[in-house]
Amino acid sequence: MSAEWVGYVAATLTTAAFVPQALKTLRSRDTRAISLGMYVVFTVGLCFWLAYGIVLGSWPMILSNVITLGLALVILALKLRHG
Repeated sequence: MSAEWVGYVAATLTTAAFVPQALKTLRSRDTRAISLGMYVVFTVGLCFWLAYGIVLGSWPMILSNVITLGLALVILALKLRHG
């Protein structure tokens, strides 16, 4: 298995692990138990991982971070709107 395929598997698993919580939050709109500080740091971290993936030209990193960043931004917006 090539290093790129290892990256695709890792990216798929870590992104897929985030999806159920994101969907639950999107459906319920309940963000009371979510730490605003954690989500801000997490979202900024995802931006840096995405930038790093772009610099490296690593499609597994780029694709997974685009998807996860999109979900995180929606949840962060809900947290800011609904507290």
